Amino acid sequence: MSDTSIWSRRPSVRALPPASAALRLSRPSDTWFKPALSVVVASAVPHLTLLAAGRLDLVMYTMAGSLCALYGHGLPYARRARAVAGVVLGMTAGLAVSLVTASLTGSTAVLIAVGALLAAAQKVLCDATRIGPPGQVIFTFVSSAALFAPQRPEQIPGHLALTLGAGVFAWLVAVAPVLVRREGPERRAVARALEAAAACAADPGPGTRNAAAAAVHAGRQCLLVSGRPTPVRRSLERLVTHAEAVFADPRPGGGAADPDRLRAWAALTRARGPVPAPSAPDAGTAEEFYGIDAERTALRAPAGRRAARRALLRRLGPGSPLLPLAVRTLTGCALAGYLCAALGVGRPYWAIVTAASLCQANISLSWNRALQRTLGNLLGVLVFAAVLPVSRISPLALVCCCLFFSFAAEALITRNYWLGSVAVTPMALLVLEFGGAHPAGELIGDRVLDTVLGAVAGFLAMTLVTNRRATGRVERALEATRRARADAERTAADPGAAPAERDRACRTLTASLVELREAGDTAAGEWRQRALPEHRLLAAERAGHRTLAATVRRRGTPGVHAPSIGAE
Repeated sequence: MSDTSIWSRRPSVRALPPASAALRLSRPSDTWFKPALSVVVASAVPHLTLLAAGRLDLVMYTMAGSLCALYGHGLPYARRARAVAGVVLGMTAGLAVSLVTASLTGSTAVLIAVGALLAAAQKVLCDATRIGPPGQVIFTFVSSAALFAPQRPEQIPGHLALTLGAGVFAWLVAVAPVLVRREGPERRAVARALEAAAACAADPGPGTRNAAAAAVHAGRQCLLVSGRPTPVRRSLERLVTHAEAVFADPRPGGGAADPDRLRAWAALTRARGPVPAPSAPDAGTAEEFYGIDAERTALRAPAGRRAARRALLRRLGPGSPLLPLAVRTLTGCALAGYLCAALGVGRPYWAIVTAASLCQANISLSWNRALQRTLGNLLGVLVFAAVLPVSRISPLALVCCCLFFSFAAEALITRNYWLGSVAVTPMALLVLEFGGAHPAGELIGDRVLDTVLGAVAGFLAMTLVTNRRATGRVERALEATRRARADAERTAADPGAAPAERDRACRTLTASLVELREAGDTAAGEWRQRALPEHRLLAAERAGHRTLAATVRRRGTPGVHAPSIGAE
């Protein structure tokens, strides 16, 4: 066997990224205002209701439900309704475990152990279901805080009812925009695919091509899980297929790869007007050419649902690549909590949440998050010290301050995590004020100590618990890409293959290339790993993109003429 087909057995220790890269600000997300406004609306109604009733001490329980409005904003509304409902039930279940534990024992050691176990379980479930940002941190924040709140068994049903009620309202807030713009998430996903394809057409390098493949795959998946076909979704299917053809074969000078046209289509798609509709191919119906109906039918069939459940169980099973992350989360959270308890800190759950937030896909990302979280929290306590006198003017002022920081956190966090933490920290500290005033110096001192201990413990756990499965994931991705490429070449060369079958093979190859790049990037950020076969990764990517380009040329490029205007 040649040295190009085996892994190097020498352990590889890679340098950590510089702090400047971790703290650099980026452009805000194009949808930052959606979670920001949603969480404010979902929180304002319960907060003001409790204010009118004179029971602001119960805000912690309604806030647990209100924070569910942060999830699912990148999903089509049909999928979002199910996802946010699952988030509400998961949040309530985690809170129930914490409240029951708190009512049964006052042992700090037991409470920390339960908090660490919950954090690990929440990490695995959020990553396995791919619920997306903000991930498990919100679940861990709620369940860990509830563990250290005084609780009596007879209070638990009422507190859970408050969480469920606020969660139901958050669900309504999350899905309400469907009444205004039914295909909004799909339009944004396809617009991102067109913008990425335009960047690839303008500069067809490996980086832009990989980014375009990921954006096109995300747009395709968004359309697959959307509701019933509509004229707008039909036009979006044509656009994403066009973007797919561009990144597969970004030849300069061709009509399909015109960056200016692609950017113009992206702007029209993102806007509220009609969707551009590239002309359909001459041969076959749109359903046959784009094949999305067949894919959607297969996903919704009993066999497709069973396959999805099996894939989820594999991600949760003992052989899951998520298991090292679960062990890291458990170890880091437990270590952080016990260190704080040993030093006499009264609120070890802050350290638990900090350690949980550091558990990212690899050590390099965890190092970045440690820097971001520490800087953001230290600046955040200064903001808290400045705003505390204002919040104590009246209960209404306290509510308004919390709502303001909720909005600010979501508005800033997409630029960089540390910037969002500057707003999250005072909000978390102000929540304690709903139960009564606390000495400012004590709160600030505990928060600073918990942040430092949580960051140290979390990063120490990431370095001590190795993730040997990261390289195994790369091996599996390489094999999946090889099979997908062979299937795409076979169907492309078969004159009797249906157009939908050829498209299915190409999209499977695209998905495998996206997974290969993600697996490679994750493994590259780990320490003490076998050296990655970067030449094999690059060769597999180049071969896969060559196959996609050849397939696109063989079938012809869709929609190269000026688009008509589709349905609104």
